Amino acid sequence: MGPRQMQAAQRVLGGLCLGYGDTGGEPGVSLFHPSWLLGVYQRMFHSENKSVMREGVDHLLELQVLRRPAFSLAFSQFILGPFMDVMSESSLFHRTAGQSVGECPELGVKLQVFMVTFFSSLPQENRGPVLLQLVQRLGSQHWCAVPILFLSRALSHLPPCPLLGPDGLQALREVLRCTMITHQVLLRGAAQCFLLNSALSLTDVTLVTLDDVFSLLVHFRADESLRRGTPLWNQLCDWLADSEGSFRPCVRESADGTSTSPEGETVRGYIQQQMELFLRVPASTDQTDSVPDPGEAELLAKAILLCVDIEGRTQRSGGEQTTGVSGGMDSLLRPLLDTLSRLHTNVYLPLRKTDKSLQLLLRLLQLTPARHTPAAVLQLTPARHTPAAVEKEQEDSVTVSMETMVLGVVEPIQEFILRRLSGELQELCDVERAELYLSVLKEVVLMYSVLEWNHSKVQEAYFPRLLRYVLRTLEADQIPSVAGQVSRAVAMASLAMTCEVAALGVFNLQSETTILLVHLSSYFYSPAPPPAPPLSLVNFNQTLLKPPTAAQSTGVSEQGPLLKDWGRMAAHFIRDQWTCLGYWRRIGPPGPLELPRASGSLQAAIEALSLLPSGLVLPVLDFMASMLPQVALSEEALCVEAVTVSWKLVLGLSSNPHDFWPTLQGFVTMAFHHSLLELTKEQAPGLTVTLQQIAVELMDLSQAKTGVFNVLIQHCCHTWLPSDPGSEGQSQSDAMFSSALLHLDILAEACVYGPVFRRDQRLIQEVQVYVERLGEECAANTAVPSDNRDDQFPRVCVVAFLSRLQPSNQLHERLMEELVLCLLKKDEAISKSKQRYYSNSLQHRVKNRVWQTLLMLLPKLRGEFVGTVLGRVFEAGFVSNQASVKYLIEWKMVLILVQYPEHIDRLWACFSVDQEKTKTSVCTFLSVLVHLNIIMPQLKEKAVQWRKALDVILQWCFSHNFSVRLYALLALKRVWGLEGARAEAEEGAGGADGLGGLATVVKACLHQAEAMQSTGNASKNWSRIQDHFFFGVFHPVRDYSVETIFYTFPSLSEVFEDEWIPPWKFEKLVDFSQSASLPLRNPVPDLSQIQPGDWIQQDKGDQDGVERWAEVQKKMTPWRLGIQEQEPELGLVPQQRAARLGKLHSALLVVASLIDKPTNLGGLCRTCEIFGASALVLDSLRHVSDKHFQALSVSSELWLPLLEVKPVELADFLQLKKREGYCIVGVEQTANSQSLKDYKFPVKTLLLLGNEREGIPANLLQLLDVCVEIPQQGVIRSLNVHVSAALLVWEYTRQYLPSTGVKSD
Repeated sequence: MGPRQMQAAQRVLGGLCLGYGDTGGEPGVSLFHPSWLLGVYQRMFHSENKSVMREGVDHLLELQVLRRPAFSLAFSQFILGPFMDVMSESSLFHRTAGQSVGECPELGVKLQVFMVTFFSSLPQENRGPVLLQLVQRLGSQHWCAVPILFLSRALSHLPPCPLLGPDGLQALREVLRCTMITHQVLLRGAAQCFLLNSALSLTDVTLVTLDDVFSLLVHFRADESLRRGTPLWNQLCDWLADSEGSFRPCVRESADGTSTSPEGETVRGYIQQQMELFLRVPASTDQTDSVPDPGEAELLAKAILLCVDIEGRTQRSGGEQTTGVSGGMDSLLRPLLDTLSRLHTNVYLPLRKTDKSLQLLLRLLQLTPARHTPAAVLQLTPARHTPAAVEKEQEDSVTVSMETMVLGVVEPIQEFILRRLSGELQELCDVERAELYLSVLKEVVLMYSVLEWNHSKVQEAYFPRLLRYVLRTLEADQIPSVAGQVSRAVAMASLAMTCEVAALGVFNLQSETTILLVHLSSYFYSPAPPPAPPLSLVNFNQTLLKPPTAAQSTGVSEQGPLLKDWGRMAAHFIRDQWTCLGYWRRIGPPGPLELPRASGSLQAAIEALSLLPSGLVLPVLDFMASMLPQVALSEEALCVEAVTVSWKLVLGLSSNPHDFWPTLQGFVTMAFHHSLLELTKEQAPGLTVTLQQIAVELMDLSQAKTGVFNVLIQHCCHTWLPSDPGSEGQSQSDAMFSSALLHLDILAEACVYGPVFRRDQRLIQEVQVYVERLGEECAANTAVPSDNRDDQFPRVCVVAFLSRLQPSNQLHERLMEELVLCLLKKDEAISKSKQRYYSNSLQHRVKNRVWQTLLMLLPKLRGEFVGTVLGRVFEAGFVSNQASVKYLIEWKMVLILVQYPEHIDRLWACFSVDQEKTKTSVCTFLSVLVHLNIIMPQLKEKAVQWRKALDVILQWCFSHNFSVRLYALLALKRVWGLEGARAEAEEGAGGADGLGGLATVVKACLHQAEAMQSTGNASKNWSRIQDHFFFGVFHPVRDYSVETIFYTFPSLSEVFEDEWIPPWKFEKLVDFSQSASLPLRNPVPDLSQIQPGDWIQQDKGDQDGVERWAEVQKKMTPWRLGIQEQEPELGLVPQQRAARLGKLHSALLVVASLIDKPTNLGGLCRTCEIFGASALVLDSLRHVSDKHFQALSVSSELWLPLLEVKPVELADFLQLKKREGYCIVGVEQTANSQSLKDYKFPVKTLLLLGNEREGIPANLLQLLDVCVEIPQQGVIRSLNVHVSAALLVWEYTRQYLPSTGVKSD
């Protein structure tokens, strides 16, 4: 069944479905066995044509016969097998025509209904096993983010029913643990929310224990889904409360070895027993035990908070006061608090017990973030018991209770940790233990820093004692033993944590702790006697001495297990050094360092970048940010090296999102420091060129990785024009702002920024918008922090930046004018390079963004400057533009003439331009005259100008072009309505300003327009143009707002939804400055309430042709965005278009990336299309617009999928295709070449063509499976590459002619 048989498949499916109905005999008897229908679905699901696949899925989802239990059961294994396989195809979930961005995809809605119908139709005894197998299937294979999201959503809508037991919860754990770990964070969190909803509604609580439940809950992360205070958390609390006492008893081993099974176990009872088991550890003096797995502490901490919230909600639902929260929590935490209170005094406390108690404390503190206020620590402030504050009150009461209870044990905790850090940690496993201690110490110090008695003790006693030990340890001679090196690592980690706490402002500047921190800088910078530099660098990038192992001493090559984490410890040791250096640089003496010291420090930082793992370089980048400005002029080459090395490091992290984003932020802060941005090419030519090149590469990277450019533009805008300038003087602010003039290209790029996403990337973006629009209904929206990675953010950010510019400031004025000129240049470059561009193409979008920015800047520009660029605005009106761009240009013309009416004569001059040049573009200027009623009040000699308008309009009322006549008649009607009656009255009275018979001509033209109401299509067009928003509801002055420019206009002028910027983004994402001249929202709702009209500006040309070419533009997405991320389908849009005409495609893939002549490529494109190749791969899709290419392709590119693969990417591309089962065939004469007449092509063949001169490079020859040569009789022994390719393509087609059904002429 090929694509041509789509209608046949639909008929077969329809016939089979009829056969499954009542046949006139016994009710329920079917003519066909279900396997007939399953066979058709199986064939459709395995089709290479995605349309066939989608049709099969849609048909199955709407299959009514599945409402019968017998059929549902017969279909169950098919649903669990082939159906689940096909549902893993992400492309099925694209929104359909008519759906807007943010709506649930049609397939997602159908899938939800199908799942409810299917499980409701299954026999009761089969529902549980089938659901279990389905969940197990979710965890047994790799799923992309989108399919598993909507499958989880469908499961969450199943009617509540006890179907899942322990095996079901175990299967859900596997899905959470394995399947979704690589998915995008928000989509992963949303899928977790849906799966938890499913578990709550489908779990049979009588079959599962509380152990099973909490073992599942531990996999729902607080920073992604199950966050305290969200509706999902509250729903879980209610479910546990309702199910309490019904869970299957847990089986535990008691101390005497007998099994105990408590009946009707409550959540509180379970947690108390778990706390007892958690803290019950065997007495041991072994100091080499590793730190326990934190998973147990995570589970218990989450269970404790759930229990407290359950009891609080139960009290509120019963009308009781929530005064028992503190007592209830105290009873739960009492064993933990007792253990913590004995930390410092009981030296015989098992090490494992202290570790586990601190792990649990740390997780509790992290899950209940402190408010850091005296009231929060000392007492619960009386709350106002309003409905809106009930949940917040409960959350605050738990937090305050936690802080109050921990306050009683904070001193033993601090004393114990400081004692342990001061020399007791000497084993390699103690390095990880020290991390635990330091994390707990940091939390409690920050939490209780508001208490004066504790704060004073911390900064005057605890930390000074620790810092003195740290100094002694670091200054002592290194001992190459495990104990000595661990002591140094722990000392440096303690010092780094102290610096981090100090950087938060916890310590007073005059405190002993701060004084000791400043003095500790001598560890890195040591005074030296003359003639050496005043300060020499010591202990920069100091490494630990790896101690000899027992294996080394005995000559055995194996490494001891104790040293397996040595590399990690050594890396953290260097990282901690740079954390300290960064803090000391911030608090050190003001002003620059001595040059030798500064340059040496920067050189050491560059060395550290090569020593450290990429995820640990943030402190180094932070330090470099303070060093680069000091040596930029004197050590320019060193600065270039530092920036270049750092940028390469960032690029290397692009596939690791956990480390990439913070590192990118640190790099941008360092490389684009305001002092570096202020440098000119004359001052530092090498550094400025490097920064400009990196900015370009960063913008390129943002095309494949959304949010990259956001980091740069946000940093630059805040640097040039801070939203909180603080105490900086005006001269310093102007100096910082002036650097924007040196980097105007960044602002200009932000104004027109918008990546062209591949189809799969676009799907991820749209589904993310869908999840965001769920709001609080999906807890992931609350749990996952906003990361400002919206692809519209750069434009939103730069518009907000421009909105805050002041025309009275000369620097601001200069920037705006230079930006306007830069944007006009971009528009003109597109107009010159392409005489015609297509709807929603990249060129269309860029031009639309240019004119949106120019329009919003208009009120801030000087009148003299507007006069100088007005000619270029009028010139843009003569260009053939898409409708949305024309509306913006026309709107700008109207506003300029309203604001500066003295330029009206320049408008009249546009109508005198040679008609061959204007053609139908005169419609633009006629559209301006439609709004003459807004311009007229500002004009002098209104009667004279009105008469000029009549004169220029009338000459176009007789144009041979229907569209021009239509615009002219509309303008004539509007202009005549302004002054026509008055002029006629004056003429009748014999006035000097009579029309002299012109009124007769005008009335005749208007009569002609009204007569069109009875002439078919002309009547429709006349009605449509009058009802169109631009000539009807729209008012150019009243409707001038950011909302109209960036949201309403695009939505009314056929621009894709991903170009619409809603006004809420300007309010939520940035600091937008509103003004009377540039309001954010439209003052009246008239324009936003209308629907897009069906009138299209006719100078776009033939509409069918435009739509046809628009489809081509959509499929020609560059392949260059990455080998592994290339969408699997090869341009379905042209394939579907060709299939509608009955054209077939083979599996042949032709790769011509090594060919560079447009004539050869054009002919090759024509050949591949004629013989049905699946796709043609080029080195650049720009060839398609070349006139030489088009001369030979004769529109074949409309019907053939084209991909872009750069020559440097060919090796990866060929390897990828090999893994997909392609045989790589090269057209080349080699020693082992096979003759074309003897060679049998495999079905999946990739034909690689060589360059016209060099052929196939040597590095690609080794990737070929076979080389094929063409038998020849001549002397030249060389064919044109297009001719050679045509011969091989035909031979492939000939060999498969019977199976494909290709017809010959």
